[in-house]
Amino acid sequence: MPNELCLEEKALASLDHIWLKFRSAQLLQGGRLAQQLVSSYCLLVFKQGEGTITLDLQSYRVLPDAVYVAAPGQTLGYDYAAEEKPEIYMIEFDIRWDTNDILRFPLSGEIAVHIENNTLGVLCEQLCVCHRGQSAMERFRGQSVFQELFFWMMNHIRHLPKADSRSAMDRTKTYIESHFQESLTIEQLARMAEISPKYYVSLFKKTYGKTAIDYLTEVRVNMAKQFMLQSDARLKDIAYQVGYNDEFYFSRMFKKEVGVSPTVYLKNRRQKVVAYSATILGQLLALKIMPYAAPLHPKWTSYYYQNYRADIPLHLSGYRFNEDWETNVGALEGSQADCIIATDQLNPLEKERLERIAPVHVIPLHQSDWREQLQSIAQIVGAADEADVWLDRYDRKVALVRERLREELGNQNVLIVSMFKNRFRILPTQGMKDMFRDLQLTAPSGIERHLNIRGGLSLEALALIEADYLLLNIQQETETLHYWDQIKNSPLWQDLKAVRKNRLHIISSDPWREYSAYASERRLHDIEERLCGNRS
Repeated sequence: MPNELCLEEKALASLDHIWLKFRSAQLLQGGRLAQQLVSSYCLLVFKQGEGTITLDLQSYRVLPDAVYVAAPGQTLGYDYAAEEKPEIYMIEFDIRWDTNDILRFPLSGEIAVHIENNTLGVLCEQLCVCHRGQSAMERFRGQSVFQELFFWMMNHIRHLPKADSRSAMDRTKTYIESHFQESLTIEQLARMAEISPKYYVSLFKKTYGKTAIDYLTEVRVNMAKQFMLQSDARLKDIAYQVGYNDEFYFSRMFKKEVGVSPTVYLKNRRQKVVAYSATILGQLLALKIMPYAAPLHPKWTSYYYQNYRADIPLHLSGYRFNEDWETNVGALEGSQADCIIATDQLNPLEKERLERIAPVHVIPLHQSDWREQLQSIAQIVGAADEADVWLDRYDRKVALVRERLREELGNQNVLIVSMFKNRFRILPTQGMKDMFRDLQLTAPSGIERHLNIRGGLSLEALALIEADYLLLNIQQETETLHYWDQIKNSPLWQDLKAVRKNRLHIISSDPWREYSAYASERRLHDIEERLCGNRS
């Protein structure tokens, strides 16, 4: 079938100079893919299921006739509705050019393809078989199968029309965004989509992950935030502008959506505070202060990106190790920020340039604990009383969770471990150590000799530790994920006491590797839910 989409001539010409190297293929079944950094090219092909794929900052609603390509250095992740059971082929490969000319790989992001039969699925399955093969010949055959797969894709690229139902949903969603101030009803929106109200409710939630009414509330509240910051209008007038005739009902909906009342929100937003790291952002959120600027990224600060990107006007790069600091400084120039709060990880030139923009307050990261850091930041932003109230409430919650854990676990021990590449580190972060201490958890016998071992423990060494409960953090980068895929079904791993008794819990780097008040509260909730069950 002839292509309906002509690639740029330069991109097609690059095919004469490209060498492809197949690395791995696997079928991921029934699980979310946490946002992770990829070190090679990655092709995702959806065998079945629906959901949302995120490549760096770009999110795509999964289409049935499309493939998705991520490049080295990008991050990718996948999420789906609870009732879905997705199956995804994940294929990794490398490329090399036989020319010194600067060429680009012709495929990136979402690529629509013709699906004439099941050729794509058959080739993906063959790649998985080759990758699992025990002989060198089977693995070698994978190279030719991958070449065939790549040729098939390049020969079947096209513009894919959206399905009628999706187009109808998109139309009504756009209508909500432009007519949010009107009195919209499900019946009205369903008529626009030319389906029944009951089916519309179900389809909207399945398509966008939330109900149409919840989305309308989200749009109205986000617009109210903009009106509140751009004018001195009365709350009553703002409520009317976004579609609420009752000022008090608007306040209730705003507080339900944001967590604080419109009055408190406006008070907190009058000062343009810059949170220059995720740690500072976590401290400010504990104080109910929304910063003007903060690092947001679907991998490096995933929770904050998902929940607060609409609330924070200026998004700084959240890339690891602050490698994009010059980009961040450039973004802040002209922002008229009132103050910048940062940790002491700044380099001298970075700090000097920031001080030209606004006063810089530096919080020592390792010389004080997160409680002291919270109180220091509270002094800077004039929220000392709020910090005291928050800490008192947190300590009372810790005491309650500690008691629940005693009742649930008795004398059984708990081990918290992080896996990086092929090594395991026990309580590697200060936040993990603090949580273990505050909850007075029991450690496995003889654990002291395994702490702070340079380079971490091997799987064989970990197997010697008799842990009743194991909380495992798997760092989301390619080499670590490959190692996890190798060992998770191995006899040695399956024979771990916690694994045998189904007491293994996979914990996310966010919040377990962040050090802030807000992250501590989220860790507390996470460990209570995992070890006690969510019965509170």
